This record gives sequence, structure tokens and C-alpha cells, in this order.
Amino acid sequence: MNALIPIKKPVNLYLSIVIATGVSLAGAILFYNYDLVFPWVVFVLFVGTIVLLDFYTILMPPKGNSLSMDSPVYIGCLFLYGLQASLQVLLIASILFLILERRAVWWKHLFNFSNYSLMLIGSFLIFKQLGGELGIVSLNNLVPYVVATSVYFMINVLIIGGYFLITLSKGIMNELRGVIREAASGYLITLVLSLILCFLIKVNVFMGLLLFTTMGFLLSMAFKQYFNLYQHMANKANRDYLTGLYNHGYFKELLDEKVNEAIQLDEPISMAILDLDDFKKFNDTFGHLEGDNLLKHVGELIQRDCRDEDVVARYGGEEFVILMPDTNESLAFQRLNALRKKVNDTFYKGVDVLPYGCLSFSGGVYEYKEGTSADFLSKTDKAMYIAKRKGKNMIRRYEDEEHYDNGVVLEDKMQIAKQHVNIFLTKDLMTYRHSNRVFDYVYEFGKRLELSEKEMDTLVLGSIIHDIGKVEVPRELLTKTGKLALEEWEMMKKHVTWGKDWVETIEGFEETIPLVELHHERFDGGGYPYGLKGYSIPKLARVLCIVDSFDAMTTERPYQPTKSFEEAIEELRRCSGTQFDPDLVEPFVEMIQEMYMTKLKVL
Repeated sequence: MNALIPIKKPVNLYLSIVIATGVSLAGAILFYNYDLVFPWVVFVLFVGTIVLLDFYTILMPPKGNSLSMDSPVYIGCLFLYGLQASLQVLLIASILFLILERRAVWWKHLFNFSNYSLMLIGSFLIFKQLGGELGIVSLNNLVPYVVATSVYFMINVLIIGGYFLITLSKGIMNELRGVIREAASGYLITLVLSLILCFLIKVNVFMGLLLFTTMGFLLSMAFKQYFNLYQHMANKANRDYLTGLYNHGYFKELLDEKVNEAIQLDEPISMAILDLDDFKKFNDTFGHLEGDNLLKHVGELIQRDCRDEDVVARYGGEEFVILMPDTNESLAFQRLNALRKKVNDTFYKGVDVLPYGCLSFSGGVYEYKEGTSADFLSKTDKAMYIAKRKGKNMIRRYEDEEHYDNGVVLEDKMQIAKQHVNIFLTKDLMTYRHSNRVFDYVYEFGKRLELSEKEMDTLVLGSIIHDIGKVEVPRELLTKTGKLALEEWEMMKKHVTWGKDWVETIEGFEETIPLVELHHERFDGGGYPYGLKGYSIPKLARVLCIVDSFDAMTTERPYQPTKSFEEAIEELRRCSGTQFDPDLVEPFVEMIQEMYMTKLKVL
């Protein structure tokens, strides 16, 4: 019997009661008559048989549950030699297990001893109550045998059931039914084996125990080979042939199991779905064979970045899914965003044909709260598609879209702003995606700055269209690789003025003009277009300057290498008071560290 792990104070109390009861009753019986009931040689043979059989258990597919053959030995000893004999064997065997299995904590061994003691005491009392006679193997004893063995397992079911009653808030009946089903098959096997052992021992105790141990060993070896074969075939059926990750069908099976487990343990569980950006373009350019190799590569990156307890699967095509037990949504968001950055920074031959010039994916995260596992999957999937629509190479939460649409800005203005930014979809995808990421950062940062509702509306609208003037910049300049020439840089700088002229033509967007025109002004007066200094630069433009620069530093661009989040934070701090408002740098850094950077200590 496997010991249970206490996870809450009521469980500790329950296990303490079981241990106290079992130890007290067994101790009283053993103390009443501590002399060996049978010869030393027979006693040693019984103990040795139990120890050997406990190490050679029978593995049962499909889940790998193990059936130990020690119960037939205990029950056979009980029927032939009585309660004291079986408890004596149990006591010495438990002490040996305590010595041999030192990795297990002491209370687990004590619980196992108590559990077996209560099962043996209960079954012996019923056996005697029904007129069973010790040491006699006959049809007259058949009913006491069957009923006593039933009680043996009923006590075990009650003890395990008590554990589930305390620890599970939901799904207790399903768990109990599972325990009873497993106990029923174990009961039948144990009953038959215990009767076989009794017959063998009655013929010759030494030869009987030797044959029974040999049979147990051979069954263990045979079932182990069968189980390994089953596992091999199951793995082939459950794995994606290309990446080696779990496939779609098996992931959905595991999803139900992991969600139920999280509910029972009252632990958070989050899911992430990610979709490779522009994979079709890579596939069409280099062919399906290279496309398959890219999928393998990405699958390996994801698997290496995940914990052992995470469930990683290829969900379909270029989509992957990660199920993260004991992980809340904030941590899941941090982990997926860190993975996104790691994928961006990983070179792969041929990705220069993609719009970003690097590998990227769009991801959605969601923490299970209620409902079915299908709802859980659907909401995570929607979050991923929000990231796709917002410009790709970003991570979104399911709630985000709802927040954006529920009064943070007027929906009609948002739609107008998005229509203007959509121009970049055909001219410069980088600017389009940059604008959407800046919007994400600004939205989160703005909530921490205690802005008025009007200021918040202006900030998020301005963040969407802050680079709209780049529509006037020639395409070859926007996509040029390497450092810009002086005259090219002067033309690029004009995008803020062109942007101001553009926004002036949009009715209702007048208040966003300072953000569009002044987000490249520097706190020390060295910016453009006017060289404004310090607090003469509007506050919202100072906010946007930090966010815009951070995303520019951490995202692959043709004319500059990308920085890690840590390097970008170092740069923000280095330029605090010169390029950036020193009052705003640290609050922004704290927001990035809290929401977007993985905390190693919790992984």
C-alpha cells in the first residue's frame, strides 16, 4: 500500500489518528504475547518472502499502478498461524523497509504499518466470528476466507476514502469509485493467491514459500515486459510523429486529468497556446521538408524551456500548447513572454525572409477559473488569436481584450486609430507590430501612474498612432539593414512632424498630437523636433518616450541588434535623467520585471 502525502492540517490529523489507532492495537496484541508463534526459520522465510515480493511488484497497464503480492502472504500467514504471527511478520518487515528505503520519511513507514495492522486485525476478527479455523485448508473455511479477505480490503478502502473525503472538495465520488474498482480486482487476485499459498504451505512450508516467491518474481518480470511493450506502443500513439511532443488527442486527455487534479488540490493551473508567426511564408519559400525541420527546432526550444511537470504538445500545424500546473496567470504570462524573447534571439537559417527577420510567435495565456476543460482551452485559444490580430510576436491574456473594449478608450476612436495603423500591414509590418506592442506596454504602465480617465484615453490612443508619420518614409529606408546614413536619419526624424500633420486631419484626435510629435524629445533637451527639456515636455510624451525606446531596444530591427530585457533595463537606468524622465524610469522597470520577466526562483 502506498502512503499518502499530507497536504493540509486536517489530513495530518486524520493520518495521526490512523497511525495512533493502528500502532496502539498492534502493540497491545504483540505485547500480550511476544513469543514467536512458529519456528524461527519459518518466521525468517515469511519476512524474506514479503521483502522480496515488495521489490518485485506487478505493473498493471494502462497507468502503471503496481500490485504487490505481500498481502497474500500476510493473509496466508493470518489464516494458518493467527493474528499474532501475521503482526510479528508485519513488524519485522516494516523495520526492514525502514532501513532499506531510507529516502522515504519515517511517518510513511509508520502509516503503512498502521494501515496493514488495522486490515489484519479486522479480517481476523471476522474470520473467527464466522467460525474459521486456523491452520485448516478446507471447503468449510471457504466462507470465512472470502468474507475475511473482503473485510481486509474494505478497511483499506475506508482508510483511503477518508483521505479523499478530507482533501477533495470536488470529484470525491469519482475518486472513490476508482479506488473501489482497483480494490475489487486486487481483492480477487489476493484471495486466490492467499488460498494457493495456504495449500502450498500445508504441503511443505519451505517449498511452498519458495514456489510462491518464484511465481511472484516470474509474474513481476512477465508483467514488466508486457507493461514496457504497452508503454512503448502507447507512447507512439500519444506522440506527434514530427516533434516528439504529445499530440492533440492525448493532450486533451491529459487536460481533463490535470484540471481535475488542480481542482482537487486547490492549486492554480494555466495554459499557453502559441502559434508561429508567418510560418506559411517560410514553408512556401523553402519547402515542406525545411518547414518540418523548423517545427522540430521550435518544439525542442519549447520543451527545453519547460519544467518536468509541464505538459507540452503540438496542437496542430504550427501551433503548440503548454499546460502549466501550479502556475498562476501572471507567472504563465512572464514565462511565455520570456520564451518569446528567447525564440526571437535564437538564430535559425532562413528566417531572414520573415517580416521580423527572426523567429517569432504569437501567444495567449489563461488561468483556469471554472467551467469545463473545453472552456479553458477555448479562452486560451481566443487570447492567442487576439495576439495575432494585434500584430503578432506578442503575448496576450484572455481578459485583455475585454478590458480594452470596456471603457478604457472609446471604441469608435480605437477603431479609427487601428484603421490608420493598418496601413503599415502592406508597407512595414515591423512598425505595425511595434505600435501594437507599445500599446500593450502603455496600457499596463498607465494603470500604475494614477492617470485620469481622460489622460488614459489620450495615452493609449497616442500609443497606437505615435509612428503614423512613418507612412511618409520611403519603404527602402524603413527596411534598410545596417546603420542609416546622416541624410537618411534626418529624413527618418521627420516622421514625427509628418505624423502631427496626419493626426491633425483626424477629427477628435487633437489631444494625441503632443504624443505623436514629441515622443522623441529627450529629458536633457537633446531630442527632436524642438529640443524641449525636462518637464516642458508633456508628461504623456515622456511616458511614451520610455515605452517606445524599450520596445525598440528589445525587438529585432534592420538597423540595430536586439537587446535582452535585462540589457534594455540597464540602458533605461543609464539614460535616466538624460534621455528619460528619472521619475518614470523605475516605475516602468518595476512593471516590466513584475509582468514580463520570468522570476527564476519560482520556476
